[in-house]
Amino acid sequence: MSLRSTDSPEQFTQTNGDTLRVPSTGPSEAASRCTSRVTIGEERVHKSELKEPMEGTLNPGYTPYPKHVFGNAAALGLAAFSITTFTLGLYLAGAMGITIPNGVVGLAMFYGGAVQFLAGIWELVSENCFAGTTFVSYGSFWLSFGAIYIESFGILRAYDGQPDQFGNAVGLYLIAWGIFTAMLMTITFKATWPFVFLFITLDMGFFLVAAAFMTGSSRCLTGGGALLTISALCGGYSCFSGISTRENSYFVFKAMSMPIWKKPSKTKIIGL
Repeated sequence: MSLRSTDSPEQFTQTNGDTLRVPSTGPSEAASRCTSRVTIGEERVHKSELKEPMEGTLNPGYTPYPKHVFGNAAALGLAAFSITTFTLGLYLAGAMGITIPNGVVGLAMFYGGAVQFLAGIWELVSENCFAGTTFVSYGSFWLSFGAIYIESFGILRAYDGQPDQFGNAVGLYLIAWGIFTAMLMTITFKATWPFVFLFITLDMGFFLVAAAFMTGSSRCLTGGGALLTISALCGGYSCFSGISTRENSYFVFKAMSMPIWKKPSKTKIIGL
């Protein structure tokens, strides 16, 4: 028996002098099978066997399902991030005439800080390295930021009579977080639109608020607060998309995937 490939969607099998038509997948179907696979390490895996990129689980790319069965801690981490960032963003933007941000300290320490930190630990246990790194880091940010305005830590007291040094010190602190956020942002471009906008607005917000502390510019402070508020809204969307399903809600926020920019393959695929 001999078998030969053709460019038609059918193949011909020669058996005992008789020619039989055997249905075969055409080039488009074969190409579809190839493009529906991704490389994890050195292994090619079908996308249906992997977790899709989704902001609601803070998953920036196709990844294997975790071996352990846990709840979605990413949704909790996103809620802690969003509510705390939303509140601080409005304070910094001057909403309701508020100029002193100390009202967010309790929220920063216990929800944005402690709860988000614990959510990150849970994500690390669930083998989600990106979510774990992100939540543990930003949970630590909120704890450290809140500590600045707690008198017993003595941070503000150390700068008594030197407001310029305090502004520059906090500005450098925020710039460091802006650089870290920019690094994380580069990992999100294969994920979803809300995911990307969350990190872009958060990153720009860090730099604007840093500029406000270092220069005393009220415009930078207002703009930074507005950007942080937008970032928080993106986080809220992401949180809801991670917990809403058709079984528990009439309103389901879908993941809006980013387009994948990739050069088309020039390899000619022949039906097998």
